[in-house]
Amino acid sequence: MKYAKVIIDISHEKVDRPFCYRIPPSLEKEIKPGTCVEVPFGRGNNLRRAYVIEESDKPDFEEERIKEIQGLADGFFVETRLIRLAVWIKQQYGSTMIQALQTVLPVKKEVKIRQSRTITSLLPEEELKALLEECEKKHQRAKERLIRELMVQGQLPYSLTQGQLKISSQTLKSMEKAGVISIRQEIDYRNPLWGRAGREEKKPLSEAQQRIADEIYADYVEKKYKTYLIHGITGSGKTEVYLELIERVVKGGRAVIVLIPEIALTFQTMLRFQKRFGDRVSILNSTLSAGEKYDQCERAKKGEIDIIIGPRSALFTPFNDIGLIVIDEEHEASYKSENSPRYHAREVAQELARLHGASLVLGSATPSMESYYKAKQGEYKLFTLKERLAGGILPRVYIEDLREELRKGNRSMFSDRLRELIQDRLEKKEQIMLFLNRRGYSGFISCRSCGYVLKCPHCEVSLSRHANGMLTCHYCGYVTAETRICPSCGSPYLLGFKAGTEKIEELFKKEFGNVSVLRMDKDTTRKKDSYEAILSQFMEEKAQVLIGTQMIVKGHDFPKVTLVGILAADLSLGVNDYRAAERTFQLLTQAAGRAGRGSLPGEVVIQSYQPTHYSIRQAASQNYEGFYEEELLYRSMGGYPPTAHLLQIQILDREEEKGLLLGQRIKTFLTEQIQEKRLSCIGPANASIGRINDIYRFSLLLKHKHREVLIAVRDRIEDWLSTEETESIVQFDFNPMQAF
Repeated sequence: MKYAKVIIDISHEKVDRPFCYRIPPSLEKEIKPGTCVEVPFGRGNNLRRAYVIEESDKPDFEEERIKEIQGLADGFFVETRLIRLAVWIKQQYGSTMIQALQTVLPVKKEVKIRQSRTITSLLPEEELKALLEECEKKHQRAKERLIRELMVQGQLPYSLTQGQLKISSQTLKSMEKAGVISIRQEIDYRNPLWGRAGREEKKPLSEAQQRIADEIYADYVEKKYKTYLIHGITGSGKTEVYLELIERVVKGGRAVIVLIPEIALTFQTMLRFQKRFGDRVSILNSTLSAGEKYDQCERAKKGEIDIIIGPRSALFTPFNDIGLIVIDEEHEASYKSENSPRYHAREVAQELARLHGASLVLGSATPSMESYYKAKQGEYKLFTLKERLAGGILPRVYIEDLREELRKGNRSMFSDRLRELIQDRLEKKEQIMLFLNRRGYSGFISCRSCGYVLKCPHCEVSLSRHANGMLTCHYCGYVTAETRICPSCGSPYLLGFKAGTEKIEELFKKEFGNVSVLRMDKDTTRKKDSYEAILSQFMEEKAQVLIGTQMIVKGHDFPKVTLVGILAADLSLGVNDYRAAERTFQLLTQAAGRAGRGSLPGEVVIQSYQPTHYSIRQAASQNYEGFYEEELLYRSMGGYPPTAHLLQIQILDREEEKGLLLGQRIKTFLTEQIQEKRLSCIGPANASIGRINDIYRFSLLLKHKHREVLIAVRDRIEDWLSTEETESIVQFDFNPMQAF
């Protein structure tokens, strides 16, 4: 007999281990690691879906106690390397095995396969003519219509025959049976990119670009698969280097995955890739329907596409042989998953590249501290691009002190300099981008009499006011009508603070008149293809001004943009997060890089209440090295990445006292470990947002120089928790990107 070890599709710690089942002889040839099967589970022998992770000739226990696999489920199959990747993800990030498997599964559920049928004539022309005459004599009008069309077209879509030609399926079957026609059935894959771009010849590379591409490819040919970091200033042509490498790898018959940080980047990125590689490239992102996602994965499995582009989930596209993985804007926080397992795409990509024997290329104008640190330590190979591809110069940057503006009596959102430059660009018919890292009409509503802030009743966060008069919680989605009376003291003096993108749009139109303005934030990009619609309108100069959140400042290339205004540069500095300075520097550098990318020179205005902060100063001068050295000093003193590692233990409970008590018990359990391994431990404490959807949140933070030590500590906590009776949810997050 043969046996299979399976993981049951139930995301619960108590069943997060392999179970042994007997493979029936009828399924021996079909079952292998990665196959999805149905098995009887538990006392009631209810049928459950499970994933085979291993085959064996020996049972784990007595033969009479082993149940038998009932059959195959849903046609799912997870490639063996993805199974191994799921095991690695579980070990590294602390999740259940089924959570790890569900992460690497390219499509979470089966969708209806779309098929097309084609009718083709099997008879030579002379025989068809004879048959046509016979049909005319017998007044067989339906057959007559079909033969006439076949004589002209050669083959016909099945839908046409039943639609326009009005030929019944019974007639078609009889003609197929008689050997007159054949009906060929094929899977009709949905393609989200059809007809979107023409072909474009590749651009010649600069000497610096060519050197980088040649060095990476030379290592690839010699099977020296490494991780590379390309640090190139905005507009330096990192994408052209990617395209050159991808072309070479694809010509060798291997597949390529290109990760981009946000869906907003897909539009322009895809145009460039599609013009270069035609229909051999496709996308995977959250805007696609379930059917489109399923079909792209099927096309990848069958080798019908060579390149897939998308956010972090595109990393799990089921290609049979990956030769290259590219992660553009590798510093982006969106590469870190916010749900368990809390993996980082950069780290998982390294493991995936190792499993396939592939090269990994990271690129950014503002590399993450972690990647640049590893490059400096020699773990990654570092390349730099210091000049703009078009030969243009970096924009001139002004830092405007908003405190000084207030002293001068300017209470608007636009400094005097920004107002003058906006007026100048409007007159010249050039384009402007205004960036504010905030959405909504106003940040929060508070009472000027008693200081009461309107908050979500389910979360400890303020409600944001929108132009439709509704107050919204951006965490749980709670919505309520705006009130004009303070619920605490009855005062009518309720006012909004800190304008959002919606308010900026209103103020801009009020101050500068009837100017065509587009706004791009999460509220205006909820619908499918809304990103592309806004970006294409701006590219086609249907609007002169684009106002938006951070999604407008990353990776886009608009030659007519000569002015970028950053309205509140220090908003992100106020966040309670050790990465606040790094994120501010990255955002400002990326935003400044949008100006002057064409033949016209660009200017940037950075408005700030902290104009002397090192992240703002260094961003204004585009001095990454200067920022890195200064920031690394602070990180080293505080014991934060990249010089150390963090493990955040997150505790969630509907009862506040129980959650806090469990956090204290975990810390007590770790007392010996903390002393023996010299761990630094902070907490337990309330999370930065102490309650969301009526669930209380607590956090414990552990620090150590070596990640392996923290992984071992996490394993001990998991073992201890398995013996404890608790209803609290405990999650783990290594090197968290955001304060919990």
